[in-house]
Amino acid sequence: MLTTLAINNYRSLRDIRLPLGRLNLVTGANGSGKSNLYKALRLLAQTAQGGVVNALAQEGGLDSCFWAGPENLTKGMLSGDTEITPTVRQQTKRLKLGFAGDEFSYLIELGLPKPDNTTLFGLDPQIKREAIWVGNKYRPAAVLVERRGPMVKGRAQQRGQDGWQSLNQHMQHGDSIFTELSDPSRTPEVLRLRDSIRAWRFYDHFRSDSEAPARQPQLGTRTPVLHHDGRDLASAIQTIFEIGDRESFDEAVSDAFPGAHVTIGYQAGGLLSVNFHQQGLLRPLNAQELSDGTLRYLLLIAALLTPRPPELMVLNEPETSLHPDLLPALARLIAKATKVCQLWVVSHANRLINALNEFEQCQLIELDKQLGQTRIVGQDLLSTPGWNWQQKAQG
Repeated sequence: MLTTLAINNYRSLRDIRLPLGRLNLVTGANGSGKSNLYKALRLLAQTAQGGVVNALAQEGGLDSCFWAGPENLTKGMLSGDTEITPTVRQQTKRLKLGFAGDEFSYLIELGLPKPDNTTLFGLDPQIKREAIWVGNKYRPAAVLVERRGPMVKGRAQQRGQDGWQSLNQHMQHGDSIFTELSDPSRTPEVLRLRDSIRAWRFYDHFRSDSEAPARQPQLGTRTPVLHHDGRDLASAIQTIFEIGDRESFDEAVSDAFPGAHVTIGYQAGGLLSVNFHQQGLLRPLNAQELSDGTLRYLLLIAALLTPRPPELMVLNEPETSLHPDLLPALARLIAKATKVCQLWVVSHANRLINALNEFEQCQLIELDKQLGQTRIVGQDLLSTPGWNWQQKAQG
């Protein structure tokens, strides 16, 4: 489980450290930084896929993603007593992302290359530093792998060896250690952490429009993990029926739609379709007949009751298209899913927020913005998790 998320200089997240629990509920007014927090977590996930540099490029490049305010915000600026004026930057420009976990922790720093007139790719972001350490507190003695520029070193893993060993002296600036050093014998912690991050799931754009693939019969294949747009809904539900928790699925449907239940239809050629049986109707409704809210709720059930739960699942505004009366049932479904994985929910629906906040395991993270900087409401020095970016190289 992740225990801390740390972000520095990403859009409105100038310097933020979030304590994380089993169920994390991120809320706040429009423009407070919820989307930036979500995007930062997705960027971290891209490191394990080898796509963090390309992901930054799709956002407009490092300059576009970098904190646009002053390098330092003084008390006078925050109080309005001091005017904010442009100054010469004193520190190297770095975008930093990191998380602490129960087992391993990780950080990455990205920056721009030195000016070079011989290339047209002089604004390509570069990975300047990465580190993996044991436990949730950065200490030099706990570091297992550290990368600075093209040089990567790691703790000696072989019996009889001690200290550091060189793992790679010529890392490409755009490549992460997760894509270059996944050796089960030399760097097992890199492989373990890479596979863990790759398993994170993000659900933020389920399709429920009239042309949504989930409304059409689809060729059935065993599907323990629902696709991020929901195209394989029928297969995912049938997989839950056969190898997952069918009882919980039926309970979730009945909780939201009393008296209703779902079956999966089989057509010639192996096509599967969703049938929604509703009390009072003489025939089931097929997926094409379902309202956007009903279809979206079935997608959420299939995602949350997956037979192959990840270590982390992220739901971005799951209340979209749902009637407010469905939100208490959704909260109960989310709380049930926290028994098997860590959940991150971004929402601005008060009824869902209030329902989730009733659960003891819920960690409420309310955001607001001051002078363009996102901050956590009510967080002070004592409630801010410890985090150390540790700028100086170690031994």
